[in-house]
Amino acid sequence: MATINFNNAVELNDVPNLIATIGHHRTVMLRGEPGIGKSTVLKNLQVVLGNGYDYIYADCPVLDVSDVTMRIPNHETKALESYVSELFRLHDPKPKVIMLDEITKANKLLQVIFTRLMLERTVGDVKLPAGSIVFATGNNVSDGVGDTMSAHVLNRLCVVNVRKPDAKRWNLWATDNGVSRIVRAWVAMNPSSLASYLDGDQMNNPYIFNPTKPITSFVTPRSLVGADEVIKNRDKLGSYVTQAALAGLAGAPFAEGISAFMSMEKELTSITDVIANPETVQLPEKPAALFLMMFNAVDTIETQDDLSQFMKFVKRVRSEEVQSCFYSMAFESKRTCKLAKNNADLRDWAVKNLALLV
Repeated sequence: MATINFNNAVELNDVPNLIATIGHHRTVMLRGEPGIGKSTVLKNLQVVLGNGYDYIYADCPVLDVSDVTMRIPNHETKALESYVSELFRLHDPKPKVIMLDEITKANKLLQVIFTRLMLERTVGDVKLPAGSIVFATGNNVSDGVGDTMSAHVLNRLCVVNVRKPDAKRWNLWATDNGVSRIVRAWVAMNPSSLASYLDGDQMNNPYIFNPTKPITSFVTPRSLVGADEVIKNRDKLGSYVTQAALAGLAGAPFAEGISAFMSMEKELTSITDVIANPETVQLPEKPAALFLMMFNAVDTIETQDDLSQFMKFVKRVRSEEVQSCFYSMAFESKRTCKLAKNNADLRDWAVKNLALLV
């Protein structure tokens, strides 16, 4: 069996288009590690497909057969008829987009019922409206979190391995979705935190999920977002509770490592001062401080003049890693991409350093 790694698994961003294209007649089964964003695909499909569908989320591990369908006697016909749960909104003729989340953790009888839904677009004996889409998710069997499904069923599905985003891809998403610069800077400085145990050479990685180790809290895209909620409220929570909560969300190594970023944030030179004096303002010595300033700039720069001024400061930074972090986010973030593409200094840098942007 081939190892699942970054070379033979798809990016999560490509999945909605795949489901929208073939999902009307073939069920796509997404398989990947915990916490990488599989459950967000339903929301992303709403953006792709629009309002012409009912969007239905089925949390399979917590459902029982009676939550899906039951047979009720019809005394006139002397037959049992299928009554389907309101979950599926079959009273509405709209086609459905149904997500069977964590189906490989559902009980066996429910998997049998959902197999007909995946293959025939039928719940009990009731057909879904024409054009309906069904897709499913689960974890890798090697993750060791209780995922099983019969081989003959899997063979009838389009099983797609989904990979974790790397640090650059996740930071781009995080920049456009309001995640604090503290978390983004920490991820940029610690890209191994979003590595996969399936990639090899990760046995000593203290941050990630690994089924061979008794670790219950680890860094994932999901736990990073949870940690960001704590960090944004750290003044209200206090340092002790903040550290305990961060460790509980993303592991003790993460909590210990990000504490330095939290402590130095208030000591940074403001972007306003940098723009006013880009060639003379003090250059931080610590890489963590530089990463924080790069993300602060991406969040605050509004004009071409400010961007050109900040570029003079960035060129003083000796680390290509820090420089490429700023340029990548500036070019690809929704907020700054127009500014960056129309800035001669950034375009010139991009041409000379294309390899760093890939």
